[in-house]
Amino acid sequence: MSAASIAARPERTNITEIRRDHPGLVAERLRNRPRFPGFAGIDKLLVIAADHPARGALAVGGDPRAMADRQDLLIRIQTALGRPGVHGFLGTADLIEELALLGALDHKLVLGSMNRGGIAGTEFELDDRFTGYDARGVADAGLDGGKMLLRIDPGDAASVATMQACARAVDELAERGLIALVEPFWSTRVDGKVRNDLTPDAVIRSITIASGLGRTSAYTWLKLPAVPEMERVLAATTMPTLLLGGEVGPGDPSEQPWRAAAASPAVTGLAVGRTLLYPPDGDVGAAVDEAVELL
Repeated sequence: MSAASIAARPERTNITEIRRDHPGLVAERLRNRPRFPGFAGIDKLLVIAADHPARGALAVGGDPRAMADRQDLLIRIQTALGRPGVHGFLGTADLIEELALLGALDHKLVLGSMNRGGIAGTEFELDDRFTGYDARGVADAGLDGGKMLLRIDPGDAASVATMQACARAVDELAERGLIALVEPFWSTRVDGKVRNDLTPDAVIRSITIASGLGRTSAYTWLKLPAVPEMERVLAATTMPTLLLGGEVGPGDPSEQPWRAAAASPAVTGLAVGRTLLYPPDGDVGAAVDEAVELL
């Protein structure tokens, strides 16, 4: 079976057959796919993010298992990536490989999610170990960079181990000339559940810590939440910044905070997942097109 024939057969059963009978084609398709042409001519990036399932975070809105159906998730991501103005994808190796087999990552910026060990809802959730991509894997797969989650809880000693591991990943990605996308939060536990502090001062504090990781910041980008006083928040960094879309919640989708902040000249683009993949009306293409128009 040739790599070209894979993209023409997008059914889940065919992916299973390839995994079973021709696993070597996975790496081949990743290596040989048409690459992202670069940032020339792009004002703001739109990256589709879908690395939540690897942390066991499958809920969207009121549905606790919304992201559990892999075929449905792949269709939604393919739809989003196929819309004009969408530049890239952020995810774990399993999804990246499946999307590559489907041809959905051709000409796209691709960022590999690195530390998914902080399983949602567990006692060890803030121990965000690197259980996904490492820098060598990002490079070997021909990806454009790696993304890491850095949640800092002043009451949890595991945070410093995560911070050290992120600093090492920043160094190892930079050595290979690859983007190190750091997603920092100042976090705490409320009634036993991890909650991120989204006040402007807390986000600024997390930015300053993330910015100082590693031997060089030359390849460091930030992935930040959209919060009040975003102009003051963004003034805390000169690094390329992608705004995250956050969870799907109640209320008017047009009033989501990232929509108001996206136009800021300090924002490099958006990295949005569930908000676009699971819109209230179910129309993924229309939700993505609206985000593109916003940018």
